[in-house]
Amino acid sequence: MKTRFAFAGFRHSHILDLLAGVEENPDTEVAACCEEDAGARAELAAKGRVAITHTDFAKMLAEVECDVIAIGDYYGRRGALALAALRAGRHVLGDKPLCITLEEQSAIEKLAAEKGLAVGLQLDSRGYGAFRAVREIIRSGEIGEVCTIRIDGQHPLIPGTRPAWYFEPGKHGGTINDIGIHAFDLVPWLTGIDWKNIVAARSWNQKARQAPHFEDSAQVMAVLENGAGVMADFSYLAPDRLGYQLPHYWHLLIHGSSGLVETHLFSKEVTVIKDTSEAPDIRGP
Repeated sequence: MKTRFAFAGFRHSHILDLLAGVEENPDTEVAACCEEDAGARAELAAKGRVAITHTDFAKMLAEVECDVIAIGDYYGRRGALALAALRAGRHVLGDKPLCITLEEQSAIEKLAAEKGLAVGLQLDSRGYGAFRAVREIIRSGEIGEVCTIRIDGQHPLIPGTRPAWYFEPGKHGGTINDIGIHAFDLVPWLTGIDWKNIVAARSWNQKARQAPHFEDSAQVMAVLENGAGVMADFSYLAPDRLGYQLPHYWHLLIHGSSGLVETHLFSKEVTVIKDTSEAPDIRGP
């Protein structure tokens, strides 16, 4: 029996990757697609990629038999959609972030636990070869105990390509929530060490001056359970044209007690330098 997905919102292109995955997997199928925003429906129709079956989420939830609600609406809307899906007894899988307030997060956690339902997110950083190689190196003990981690998660803003709702009050919810969530997921997976606490975090408006409420810049300092320190930058300040191609896009530098490992998301190389190294050891992912 196939797992049936009903899609709620297509306000960010990430959800199209999940749609494609559901369509291509022989064990899953698309039961319905809802988009409540008229402008977004018009764009989808022009592209001919998504067959919209509903324009009202509550109606879709009541009418359609499905196992999972896949959420891709604007960030500020997602928490309410997730809670409604859980109340209706549906699992939730969505584009990140899941919601934009701690109150929504707590309510989602509580409801999912009470009903025994799963809540998941599209977090794809684990699938890249360079990061998988870093994980193997760290977990093998090659560089000793993890001591510090530096993460450069800079993204290009590229005005005119981001959804317009990014710049509308109450719809985005913060750059740490938007970009940083990948690091919060990635670090324990890479190291086998969980987060202990956030020492400091700052977000502010720097580049998108036309939307002063949009905090497009963010930095975090944190500690892992073993005492290791993490410093990360999650700003939308990378150069527009080349931002995704630069080595600064999801750049990782991990120092251990007996060496270091360094790479970036799209790199074909992982650098390992140990205390005993006479030269950097450049490896393929």
